[in-house]
Amino acid sequence: MKKRFVYTVAAFAMTLILASCSDCKKDNAVADSNNVQEVTAALELTDVASRTNMGAKMFVTPQPALMIGTYDENGNPDVMMAAWGGQCDGNQVCFRLSPHRTTTNLRATKEFTLSYATVRDVAESDYFGTVSANDVPDKIARAGFTVTKSQNINAPIIDQYPLTLECRVVEIMERGEDGCFVIGEVVNTIADPSILTDGRIDLDKLQPIVFDAAIPAYRSVGAEVGKAWDAGKKFIK
Repeated sequence: MKKRFVYTVAAFAMTLILASCSDCKKDNAVADSNNVQEVTAALELTDVASRTNMGAKMFVTPQPALMIGTYDENGNPDVMMAAWGGQCDGNQVCFRLSPHRTTTNLRATKEFTLSYATVRDVAESDYFGTVSANDVPDKIARAGFTVTKSQNINAPIIDQYPLTLECRVVEIMERGEDGCFVIGEVVNTIADPSILTDGRIDLDKLQPIVFDAAIPAYRSVGAEVGKAWDAGKKFIK
């Protein structure tokens, strides 16, 4: 809640700044221009020894290949891939969406499933992220996938994905033509027994893929390289 409050205050402050700038008098135009040049100069990049500057190129990777399943107002299923998302609380997920059929469905039903694309379904999952249900309403069937209606929420379970989170929308933060931020609460997790080891989700069996924004490409999750909260103990005296 605190983070969202900070974002709101920041957005309000930016609105005031933009409004102030739009009301600037012509007599101040030269001074404003000088101020902009000073700020721009202050942001000029400096080379770092033995490194290559690449400019303001966004590189946060790997990103999850999240498959969002929804129903529209007529009960027609849809699924799309989203990469800008993840866990934001103990039982909450969040993701950023531009305008899609999915965003329309989320506003209408307030419920969705969240699955993970895997090595076994790279082509189908990429297709779901490439083609809009606005243009191809039967894209799930075209990919050879099937759905089962969740018994807990009003959203489709995509049968071919072995791990699915059943979620309800907590908040949708609208961003106008840029889409929205969605925060969802996980109410249940369903897993095919084939991806479990000792009752836990086994990534070696699930084989989820991630989105590599640098190329771009999909990559499989690699082998375990260390135990969490244990590998760094050698530095603790």
